[in-house]
Amino acid sequence: MLEFSKVKIWSIIAVLVAGVIFSLPNFFSEKQVDAWPDWAPSARMNLGLDLRGGSHILLEANADTLARANLDKMEDDALSELRRAEGGAITVGDVSNRGGRVSFLVRNVDEVDRAVDLLRNLSLPIGVTGQRSFNVEVADGNRIVLTQTSAGRVQAMNSAMTQAVEVIRRRIDELGTREPTIIRQGAERIVVQVPGLQDPSALKELLGKTAQLEFKLVDFDADPSDIAAGRAPAGSQILPMSDTGQPIAVKRRAIITGDQLIDAQQTLQQGQWVVSFRFDSTGSRRFARVTQENVGKPFAIVLDNRVISAPNINEPILGGSGVISGSFNAESSNELAILLRSGKLPVELKVVEERTVGPDLGADSIRSGTIASIIAVAAVVGFMLITYGRFGFYANIALVLNVFLIIAVMSLMGATLTLPGIAGFVLTIGATVDANVLINERIREELRKGVRVRQAIENGYKMASGTIWDANITNVIAAVIMMWLGSGPIKGFAVVLTIGIITSVFTAVTVTRLMVVLWLRRARPASITI
Repeated sequence: MLEFSKVKIWSIIAVLVAGVIFSLPNFFSEKQVDAWPDWAPSARMNLGLDLRGGSHILLEANADTLARANLDKMEDDALSELRRAEGGAITVGDVSNRGGRVSFLVRNVDEVDRAVDLLRNLSLPIGVTGQRSFNVEVADGNRIVLTQTSAGRVQAMNSAMTQAVEVIRRRIDELGTREPTIIRQGAERIVVQVPGLQDPSALKELLGKTAQLEFKLVDFDADPSDIAAGRAPAGSQILPMSDTGQPIAVKRRAIITGDQLIDAQQTLQQGQWVVSFRFDSTGSRRFARVTQENVGKPFAIVLDNRVISAPNINEPILGGSGVISGSFNAESSNELAILLRSGKLPVELKVVEERTVGPDLGADSIRSGTIASIIAVAAVVGFMLITYGRFGFYANIALVLNVFLIIAVMSLMGATLTLPGIAGFVLTIGATVDANVLINERIREELRKGVRVRQAIENGYKMASGTIWDANITNVIAAVIMMWLGSGPIKGFAVVLTIGIITSVFTAVTVTRLMVVLWLRRARPASITI
């Protein structure tokens, strides 16, 4: 237990030195760290919203809009499947998409069973529950009704929210912000916290847009009086122009969508800000074919059901790229480019809560947390020195090294320190010396039995180690569960606590044992007081 090879000794020293080095950037300002050589460590802990200040936004999904979109998609998929049915198209009529269900009549009663089999293939299974996303039923002999199940709605919302979190993350990253916190809250809400951002208006504007980009042909055959009255011809819809609000009739079916975009950038052309875009190979071929077939006709560029521009197709666009022009300035063109690059939100989100935490409050929290940590360290150091003398001194050195290791690990992980995290930090200080208390008390017991010094120390570490490991494993299990299931402050506390428990076992057991061994080899004491 008290034997250390040279390799093991230098390995422990290397870990401790690395911990001190990688923690150093946190004790200097960002400007000072930026001036360091490129080879020097520069990773720092990120400060959470409660320490640094910033913006907190709570977004809520519109479940009704999502359900409507799923019904529209099912209607399109069902009609397309029936048109392309193997063995001949199945003719349907009286299509209805109201009351939360899709229904239609099958013209030939003999084809009802074949139609039902085809449509049931569109209804996806929900995990291993045996339920499906849509129920397919036959009413009145030849009317097929598709209704979304409750399990299907839950699965659709879960899928949409998971995708929405990633889209939001990409949009915020495009703004250049550092370490945002983006987490789901319940089934239909997303919490967004951006430390350091004091004006959330631009962020709200960015997050609130669905960014559904569509290219649609303009219905130039529509009667202007019908358009003014808001009446659209069959197969078309009335949408407003984004700059003037003037209504325009466009074909309901999109010829291409923003899902096939691979890049979008703001560009200055002839003194005007525009957004250049580029399609993937599939989108490029489709865009080329559509523009070839519709030369001389206008087409509309639609973003979130508002027409940005409606230029004429003067010639086929074969390169798979183009520009979106409109009443853009530098800010609005950059915002549109970010929206298109990050992708569309799968569900409409609205801001239901917003608050701003001032940097002064964060500074007060840091100051209070620092004072609490200093008092805790000072009290523990004093207690250990008075109670255990030399062995208390070794425990105090291990305590300081543990602080450096925690900071280093959090910096390398890019972890975020929150106010509850500081509480976990202070708690870890007690946990660090707790192991040494167990070890020292065991050594005392051995000395009272008359055991020799070296054997007493070896027995103390050996017998206490099992208890220390058992106690800390149970703590780690609890912390990991909090980290897994918790969010925000709870997760911040659990992260620091988990790191602190692991590093404290290393410093309190291995590092102090090394210091004691080196002292024993040098001093060879016949007796000790502890």
